[in-house]
Amino acid sequence: MQQLKIRPGGLQPAPAVSKEHRGGRKAPNALAPEAGRAARKPRGTGAAFVYDRLREEILRLELAPGAPLDEVGLAKRFRLSRSPVREAIIRLASDGLVTMFPNRSSIVAPLDLRLIPSHLDALELMQRLTTRLAARNRTEADLARIEAAAAAFALAVNERRLLEMINANYEYHMAIAEAGANPYFTALYGRLLDEAKRMLHMHFSFAAENRARGLETLLAEHAAITDAIRAGDLDRAEKLAYGHSVEFRRRFASYLEQSSPTAGFDLEFRLSK
Repeated sequence: MQQLKIRPGGLQPAPAVSKEHRGGRKAPNALAPEAGRAARKPRGTGAAFVYDRLREEILRLELAPGAPLDEVGLAKRFRLSRSPVREAIIRLASDGLVTMFPNRSSIVAPLDLRLIPSHLDALELMQRLTTRLAARNRTEADLARIEAAAAAFALAVNERRLLEMINANYEYHMAIAEAGANPYFTALYGRLLDEAKRMLHMHFSFAAENRARGLETLLAEHAAITDAIRAGDLDRAEKLAYGHSVEFRRRFASYLEQSSPTAGFDLEFRLSK
C-alpha cells in the first residue's frame, strides 16, 4: 500500500514507521491559526480533550498518515492516565482517522493514493443522490438545519478558521443527507465524508490560496444547492451537487499536481454526466 507522506517538498511515499511515537511535520497553512493551541494542562473531560487535540493534529497532517500512536507517550504528554487516551483513540478510529490493530497498537489511518480516485467517484455519486433526495423529502426543520450549517460554514470561511470549515462543511452535507430520509444512504455518505476530512484540509488550504476559484466559490455553490433544495427542484439540486463534486476533484487534483508533479494519479472523472 502506498501511503501519503506530507513534506515541505510535496507528497511523497511514506517510509516504514518505527515503533516509537512520532508526529508528522507541520503542513504549510495560509489560514489563521486555531485558537488555544499552546501546550497546557487539559481542562474538562480528559478523553474529550485528547480527542480534540489529536483530531486537530491528524487533520492538519501534523501527525502524518501511518504515524504510530503510543498510548504511554500520549498519556505522559497530556498528563493523564492511559484510559482517557485509549477512549480518545477508539473515538478517532470510529471517525476513520485512526487504524487499530488486534495487539492494541494504533496508527494514524494511512492515505492510500491508489484509492483516492475510487473514493472521489463514490463521494460524487452519494452527493448527487442525497442532494436529490433532500430536494424531494426535506421538511421545514431540515431546511433550518441546512441553512444553519451553511451559515456556520460561511462564518468559518470569513474568519479563515480551517478546522471549523471542515466541521461545518461536514454538518452541511450531513444535514442534506438526513433531509433525504434514507438512513442507509446517510450512513454511507457520512463514512465517505469522514474519510475525506484530511483531503478537505488540503482542498480548503489550496482553495484559500487559489484566488480564481477560492473559498468564495464554495460559499456560492452551497448557497445554490440550498436554494434548489428549498425550491424542491430535484434535477437542479442534483446538477449543482455534481458540479460541487467536480470542483472539489479539480481543486484536489491541482493540489496533488502542485505538491507532487510526478505522482501521476488520474483524478479525472471516469463516470458520465
